[in-house]
Formats: sequence, C-alpha cells, structure tokens
Amino acid sequence: MKKIKIEDAVGMVLGHDVTQIIPGKHKGPKFKRGHLIREEDIPEFLKMGKEHVFVMEMKPGMIHEDDAALRLGKAFSGKNIKITGPSEGKVTFLSKINGVLKINLPLLNRINLSGNIILSTLHRYTPCIPGIAVGATRIISLMAPERQIKKVENWCKKEGPVIEVLSYRKLNVGVVITGNEIFKGRIRDRFDSKVGKKIVDYGSRIVKKLVVPDDVPQISKALLELQDASTDLILITGGLSVDPDDVTRAGIRKAGAKIIFYGTPILPGAMFLYGMLGEKPLLGLPACVFYHKATLFDIIFPRILAGESPSRKEISLLGHGGFCLNCDPCRFPVCPFGKG
Repeated sequence: MKKIKIEDAVGMVLGHDVTQIIPGKHKGPKFKRGHLIREEDIPEFLKMGKEHVFVMEMKPGMIHEDDAALRLGKAFSGKNIKITGPSEGKVTFLSKINGVLKINLPLLNRINLSGNIILSTLHRYTPCIPGIAVGATRIISLMAPERQIKKVENWCKKEGPVIEVLSYRKLNVGVVITGNEIFKGRIRDRFDSKVGKKIVDYGSRIVKKLVVPDDVPQISKALLELQDASTDLILITGGLSVDPDDVTRAGIRKAGAKIIFYGTPILPGAMFLYGMLGEKPLLGLPACVFYHKATLFDIIFPRILAGESPSRKEISLLGHGGFCLNCDPCRFPVCPFGKG
C-alpha cells in the first residue's frame, strides 16, 4: 500500500473506492477502484478532502476489500437471499421473496467478534418483501489476509448459513370464536375485519369458522371438529383471561391439546396461548387482537407460516422489546416491538 499525493497520482490506478458525501442529498462512490486518475480529477478529489490516495501493491496471501466482501457475501447467504455489490467495499443482502428473516445469531456474533469483518443485519424474524435490504457485510481494512476469509468461510460451511429468508406457507386456517355475547348475538363478531384480514394478506385462507358459547364441552367439540377438517392451523379467540366465565383454556385441555405456553411477557399479548392439537398448531388469541394494531399474534403468526415452532424460552426472551408504545400511526413491523 502506497500513500501518494493526489497531484502525483495522475496516470495511476486508484486502489479503493472514494466516497463523496453531499449532506442530505447523496452518499456514494465518486471514483471507484480501478479508476485511472486524470489531471481533471484532481479538483474533485480535493473538494472531498482527499489530498492523498492509496495505490495498492497486493502481496501474496492478501485479498482486496471488494473480493473479500464478495466471498463473505456468498458464504453468509442462505435460502432466498440475493447479494448486490460490492460498492465501497460492501456487499448488501436482499430478500428474494415474501417471508421471514432468519439469522444464525451465535454465528453472527462469532463473526463480528473475529476482528476486521463486520456483518450487520435487520432483527431476526423481520417480515420481508422482495427487494428489501436485510443486511450487509464488509471488511474494515482495504485488504485482509486470505487465511482470515477462509477461516470464516469454513465456519459458515459447518454452521451456516448466517442469513436466509424462510418462505410463507399458504395455510388453511380453522377458527373457533368463543363468547356468550357473540353466540347469542349481543355483539357483532369482528374477527374477519381484524384478524381475518391479516390471514388473507399473508396468502392463507379461513376454511371454517365456528362460533360457540362459553361452554367447555362445546369449545372442545368445535376444536376437535376443526382438527378433523382440512385445516393446517387452528385459532381460537376469547375467554383467555382469569374471569370466572373464561373457560377457553379448559375447553382446549378437554380437546386433548398440549399447551406449550400460556402467558407471555408481551404487551399487548400477555394472555396469548400456543399449543398443539395433535399435529396442528393451535393459537389462542386474547381480546387485544381486536383492539390493537400490533400484538403478539403479529409476531408469532408469520413465524408459524414460515414453519417455525417458537419455544417457551424464545417467547420469554421477547420480554426485552416486548412492550408496545402504541404509536399513532402504527409503524409495525418497522419498530422495536417484539424484536427481542
């Protein structure tokens, strides 16, 4: 690596990208690696505060930042990830599909502790759309020993990928609505306009919906009817608090479901229930899903669609970041809620 005064660099090849920043308007490479420096370029370099440039003489065993970023990008990428760049020594990861971002967090942390290599991502389980940028990687220096890149590549072969997007499955959803007030027509059922719309927006569909009173045998019977129907997922709403008339959990137990967790450190969503009825996931939705724009349902449902099965421990860790600020307007999922 040689440091050369810009006036003496005419006719030489630039060894690195040079970034131009116009406050509030632009940030990007003005001159890219490989550019043949011309006399007329000198004023532009000086405007950017670059009185010197680096001319690189690559020694055996060293690798340039662009080449390192490309190799790392390929090593870190899993399913449904597209890489773009390098630009300014950085490779960016884009989602190819609608899905849920999955991050190998232990490996991510190991990489970022290794020195000279950085990998920055969105929070894991962020819902993705095609083309959204989900992370980026680069080395800090302009070049690195190739053995360092190979070491990280080997980690990824054994433990990777680090970053991938899980596609949503299109599920047939069965729904049980509980509550005497709805069963007897005292209030209107609002499931379709609130929760049902979200289900459809994710590409799934409601194939059967049953409305039952607050009665343990009838709740159990409805759940077993949906278990036998052509459903992939069962939702049940209402009756999940501690009031005397709230018997939904008793009905779930009578149906033979295994409750994986009930009660969460998420607000709204404290009374959420997750279980399995035979081989079918069962989500118990508390009343908050009808009043708040974002609840634990919005955190869990995309993961279920992606084939994930959240554990009790995973849910307990969501307490950090699990308090919703009820912003107006709601910006979920572009916010800290539920990110852990």
